Amino acid sequence: MDEFRHDLWPGLDRRIEDMRGELVELTCALIRFPTVNPPGDAYTPCAEFIARRLLNDGFDVKLIRGEGTPGDSDRFPRTNVVARIEGKRSGPTVHFNSHIDVVEAGEGWSFDPFGAEIRDGRIYGRGTCDMKGGLAASVIAVEAYLAANSDFPGAIEISGTVDEESGGYGGVAYLAAQGLFSKPRVDHVIIPEPLNKDRICLGHRGVWWAEIETKGEIAHGSMPFLGDCAVRHMGAVLEAFERDLFPALARKQTSMPVVPEGARRSSMNLNAIHGGQTDDYAGLPSPNVPDSCRLTIDRRFLIEEDLAEVKREVVAILEGLKATRPKFDYNIRDIMEVLPTMTQRNALVVEAVAAGISEVFGREPDYVISPGTYDQKHIARIGHLHDCIAYGPGILDLAHRPNEFIVIDDMVESARVMARALHMLLHGPS
Repeated sequence: MDEFRHDLWPGLDRRIEDMRGELVELTCALIRFPTVNPPGDAYTPCAEFIARRLLNDGFDVKLIRGEGTPGDSDRFPRTNVVARIEGKRSGPTVHFNSHIDVVEAGEGWSFDPFGAEIRDGRIYGRGTCDMKGGLAASVIAVEAYLAANSDFPGAIEISGTVDEESGGYGGVAYLAAQGLFSKPRVDHVIIPEPLNKDRICLGHRGVWWAEIETKGEIAHGSMPFLGDCAVRHMGAVLEAFERDLFPALARKQTSMPVVPEGARRSSMNLNAIHGGQTDDYAGLPSPNVPDSCRLTIDRRFLIEEDLAEVKREVVAILEGLKATRPKFDYNIRDIMEVLPTMTQRNALVVEAVAAGISEVFGREPDYVISPGTYDQKHIARIGHLHDCIAYGPGILDLAHRPNEFIVIDDMVESARVMARALHMLLHGPS
């Protein structure tokens, strides 16, 4: 497929360049929807905005609520938009999937996080990079392609889905369970996550989230010897992790091309810890010995590791403390588990995007693996569709940070790559 050539390219490139202003306007409009997750603000108006545009392009459009999924409520409905346009004859379906939710803005901004300010060829705002710029680029790529080549085979789909930042269960996972990311409906999926314009992301590491609770016995804080401090027990857990677990994780390395380099090792983040008096009070704390302490862990693991063994490493430390530390007791609860995934380099979607990158940039792409998961996990696990990659504009290191931005030229160039890949996938190799 990397030898695929077509006289469509010059005209297609001109159309995309002519639509540069529309691309900027669309990105800015998307940024001005504060689709912050949690709790899930502005999902519906953002989805409706995308729906109106794609309806005008001739798509059949559906708004689909992820009913009953985590966080879904009448106040914060998990509203997804899925659009499809059929070609003139039978053929494969190419789907561009982007999430519309963004993380909180946080502190440290020099710009209004939802103002979509343009400066020096960049658009600033929360979600510009991750990943509304990629969504806008995919829409412009498809619109330019339809204008240049209305007589295409197969079908094209575009979706704007929710909750990717919190696991994707109200978005892609819900839709995949309805068969919307499976054959025969869909054949190829491109997710415009910000992995840089000349890189193809083949997949991601695995993740296991869990909550560990150490137990104690409540007593008066002036007589702690009459109780049993759960926080001290958790301190012993942390000490054992530092001594035994973290060094072992650092020794594990993968052959997966994970970026950045440090993520080619196993890792575990201590996400949150809480014990004793809650912080939802205005006065002084009461003098109690805490009888519970909870730790949330975020364990990222490699394709060479087995999930059962990943869990056993942690449980073995807890069981060791139970056998040696007086009164030590614990509970452990799974929160989320996702297996590593990696699309093969010879998959059609990989070859098509690689050919597009070679055409636009005059060089071969880099092939990478994401350190964290994204919605490819649900497409592979639930939809059983493995012709899926992440490719989009944006610098990965800017995601979730203050003064997040996307470079306008990068969006234009990525749209050119996406349009080429779309044509190659619809028509097949030459």
